[in-house]
Amino acid sequence: MLGNVLISGGAAGLGAAVAEAVRDSGGTPLVLDKSAPATGEFELADLTDGRATATAVRALAGRCGGFDAVVTAAGVDRCGTLAEVPAAEWERVVQVNLLGTAAVIRAALPHLDGGRVVTIGSTLGLRAVSDATAYCASKFGVVGFTRALAAETAGRIGVTLVVPGGMRTGFFDDRAEQYRPKDLSKLNPPDRVAEAIVFALGQPKDCEIRELVIAHAEEPSWP
Repeated sequence: MLGNVLISGGAAGLGAAVAEAVRDSGGTPLVLDKSAPATGEFELADLTDGRATATAVRALAGRCGGFDAVVTAAGVDRCGTLAEVPAAEWERVVQVNLLGTAAVIRAALPHLDGGRVVTIGSTLGLRAVSDATAYCASKFGVVGFTRALAAETAGRIGVTLVVPGGMRTGFFDDRAEQYRPKDLSKLNPPDRVAEAIVFALGQPKDCEIRELVIAHAEEPSWP
């Protein structure tokens, strides 16, 4: 049994797929998002506001009896060159993807006794491309943060970094045409990544999947 799983960004995209997979596996998804999910327990929070995020996490923990796992699936992007992207929009990507990940986990740790954490990186946290300085900076940061967290909590909390390639979600909808995937059939549906996340969450005590890359066989961002 997975128990209570806190999922940031759990109202849509990968986060919603994780919530469904957790529910199908007998667990209880607890969603933290700026929008309400279709079903289940949730708290509204803007991850750019660390204090509000911590308050929302504590509210869910108090109402639901703590957490058995945390999955940080919230993520945003803003494509364009460094000179083109307004500073506030560039910084928001880092605030949500990196600082928001840290804020959720920091607030959840007192309510996570012997549980597991799964952070969501990206293949663009392992390799860099043009016109993605904000996203690459944030996801490279998630990789470093997760590895340091795993060292810090070894033997007490399981920590897994999941590195997905592109997925068939609404993530690309508001992009200019030049930044959209050319062939959606070469992206994984989010439920496949969600299944991998649930697999990592279900490992027995003292067995860790430290890092897991999952991408479509022909998805161009890997290797």
